[in-house]
Amino acid sequence: MSPAFAKARIGGVIVGAFFGGFLIASSLDLTHKSFAQTSTRPPAEATRPVADFSNSFVTIAEHVTPAVVSITTSRDAKVMSNDPRMRGRVPPGLEDFFQQFGTPRAEPQEASGSGFIVSKDGYILTNNHVVADADRVTVTLDDQRVFKAKVIGRDPTTDVAVIKIEANDLPVVNLGNDDHAKVGEWVLAIGNPLGLRETVTAGILSAKGRDGGDLRGLLPSKYAVSDFLQTDAAINPGNSGGPLVDGHGDVIGINSAIASPTGYYSGYGFAIPITLAKSVMDEIIQYGKVRRAVIGISIAPVSPEDAGAAGLKTIGGAIVQGFQPSDGSSPAQKAGLEVGDIIVGADGKPVDRVSTLQRVIRMHQPGSTVALDVMRFGDKKTFTVKLMSAQDDDQVADASDSGTKPSEGASTEKLGITVEPVSADFAQANNLTTDDRGLVVKDVNVNGPARGKLQPTDIILEVLYPQPKHDVHSITELQTALSRTKNGDFVTLLVCSPVQQQGCVKRVVSLKIGG
Repeated sequence: MSPAFAKARIGGVIVGAFFGGFLIASSLDLTHKSFAQTSTRPPAEATRPVADFSNSFVTIAEHVTPAVVSITTSRDAKVMSNDPRMRGRVPPGLEDFFQQFGTPRAEPQEASGSGFIVSKDGYILTNNHVVADADRVTVTLDDQRVFKAKVIGRDPTTDVAVIKIEANDLPVVNLGNDDHAKVGEWVLAIGNPLGLRETVTAGILSAKGRDGGDLRGLLPSKYAVSDFLQTDAAINPGNSGGPLVDGHGDVIGINSAIASPTGYYSGYGFAIPITLAKSVMDEIIQYGKVRRAVIGISIAPVSPEDAGAAGLKTIGGAIVQGFQPSDGSSPAQKAGLEVGDIIVGADGKPVDRVSTLQRVIRMHQPGSTVALDVMRFGDKKTFTVKLMSAQDDDQVADASDSGTKPSEGASTEKLGITVEPVSADFAQANNLTTDDRGLVVKDVNVNGPARGKLQPTDIILEVLYPQPKHDVHSITELQTALSRTKNGDFVTLLVCSPVQQQGCVKRVVSLKIGG
């Protein structure tokens, strides 16, 4: 054996021993990676977690998207009362002779949004603001079928609405539980933004329980429940009403709004928690309206100074600022609560913020009781409050039919008008007496039976016919008075028209349902 061959043989033995030892050490996990050490996994194996992660999004999108719908709404042209010079100065029925006052007629309007199917027989969840004031609602399914939809009910206090189409064996989503969702989890937003159908965007759940600042302006009602999920998944106009989906493919929210200086996505989207939306949906489907229970207080977030004065170790809860009504009939006031009390618990659950208390109360019905834990300047007390029904200061739920057939239960649609209760400011500005406070007409459908009969700012005081007579101070009372009317029936109203510095001039107006 030559010396060269012997050296080569010895070298081979050494190299083999080295690699053999390395393999044994690797199997025993005796080697440790340094910061500069590269992975020994093949490229395909190294990217597998990313591929699996992507595939989970694909699976969720394929499962949920077939149950997401596109919603298109249309509104007829209406007479609007934008010019203050018009109010109280033009005799009813003579508006066309006073064109110098320029009564504007809004053009027909169309809008679009999203929704998702929750039952095989056609119930769909969406936002109230998607279908509010719509004369017609059209739904387009994932398979391109188009249906006229009926608005079963809507709730401005939570921005939730339920609509229905006549179809069967539809794909449905699975409703999850937002209480179990954790900040930082991945979520998907699915909808039809900017007219782009079946759009899926991904992000994380950025926060829960958003209830302060500008967010309260999203829901104008004084009974608004402001308790949003926040996400950075891209949401744009048209996404409203679509589902926010967790990593299991379950819906945890209804995409509702964005915070943006431009009106387009800038990283802050907000969704209505699905547990809240589901409770509203169940009431609308069962009762045709939302029954709101209230404890009769006005509340605000707790400041550090409030917490200090109350003897709280942490800053949280909801501070009582006043009672509603202020005549002593507030359930909370009758139970013993006082201004300055800080509510820290409800039904045995801690109350860390205003929205938490709102959601606890929202889960109750009028007439039920709730136990409130209160801190009163160092003393902890518990009060049992019997909840009352919220006053009808706006149209919380209606059963308006958005198809071509007039609805039997939608009074404003029957008359072709939009109304709301007379506010204190409106009454003061027009020198109205207590007897003049009914329902004020906000706008008139130019294709409806009230055209030329009623005008914006007219106040409906009483339904004289059909008998028996009904005073009307709320939309519910007007709906009740007209609940038995149908197309071709006549309705006679006692109406007053505010005239500047002269109070209200009364007159009788008769209309024919259906024109």
